Amino acid sequence: MYENSVAYTKRNAPVSRYFFVSVALFVLWWALLLVFNRFPGIDLAVAKSVFTTEPCTSAITVGNVCGTFALAKNPLLRIVRDVTLVLPYIAIIVLFAALILSWYKYGAGWRTLKADRYIAALISLGVGCGVIVNAMLKTYGGRPRPRSTDLFGGSLDFVQAGSFAGRCLANCSFVSGEASSGGWLLCLVLLLPPRLRLSVGIPLAIISIMMPIMRVMTGAHYLSDAVLGWLLSLVVFAAAIAVIDLFRSRTPAQS
Repeated sequence: MYENSVAYTKRNAPVSRYFFVSVALFVLWWALLLVFNRFPGIDLAVAKSVFTTEPCTSAITVGNVCGTFALAKNPLLRIVRDVTLVLPYIAIIVLFAALILSWYKYGAGWRTLKADRYIAALISLGVGCGVIVNAMLKTYGGRPRPRSTDLFGGSLDFVQAGSFAGRCLANCSFVSGEASSGGWLLCLVLLLPPRLRLSVGIPLAIISIMMPIMRVMTGAHYLSDAVLGWLLSLVVFAAAIAVIDLFRSRTPAQS
């Protein structure tokens, strides 16, 4: 991964460039949330484009919207999803193995620059995908998934992105957990050594983008859920590096 096997030294710059990157991404995240919140038609138009309306066959559902998100039943997409769900776990194992190898190789000086990047990646996964996305937003957001709303064959009311007025009780739509995992995988491209950025980095980037797209195409999430979930991981990853760089700049150089 990130090629720098020399123990880190004290930085001269008081503020890491990743601080400014994280701030810019943070502002972008809120700007996009505002757009999706003010213009809910964007989410509805995308969801309708992948929804197939069908005649209601039950007397109970006559007059309601009936149909399916056909791609949700596509066997190929299911296989692809199963594969992509495993990738973050593989990445976690690789990152922990790299940290153990660094400790074994350098002993007390194991906190190299690349080791700090690996730590930042693990922290961002836990804080971003774990705490912010799954423990907070998806648990308490209340936004029903497209397939759960009455506009697409469900029973719950539609609510726009950022609204906590929905009646979903658990594992809700805002934001997409898998999209956030995809965004995190994209961050790992920065940790790859140059020789692997084409052979591994490009496929990883493609998978990163595919993960949120598949969630939208199958009716599991609205476009805003996918975009904001994906981008959130980039925000947290850049912030994690900025915080670690801040502490490193205040730490005396190690040999």
